[in-house]
Amino acid sequence: MDIKTAAALHRLRLASVPEAISFPALLIFGTGFRLAFDYDALVMPLGLIHGLLFITYVVLLLDVWNRTKWPFKRVAFFFLLAIIPFGGLYGDRVLKREEEAGVIAARARKEGIVNA
Repeated sequence: MDIKTAAALHRLRLASVPEAISFPALLIFGTGFRLAFDYDALVMPLGLIHGLLFITYVVLLLDVWNRTKWPFKRVAFFFLLAIIPFGGLYGDRVLKREEEAGVIAARARKEGIVNA
């Protein structure tokens, strides 16, 4: 894995956690307060934050797809995780394992242990 691909995976990891937390926050605080207390002031800012984080996540996912040449099923899986509340937390763990595996493989190639 080259440095640009590793950086793209890392950026996607960094975006997945806030995106995963923003959606339940919008549901719990924004919609919950609106329905329970008739308080609409949280819906707009939380919706805006979640929308920006979601768009950022999708753009970064497309960048990773372009660099890693993942199959469509894998990209669809990570997109689905962005739609499920807290799904990005699981996606972060999967990406962390992949990032670590790529770093280990790159070190092995650099040290001449593996010719892959």
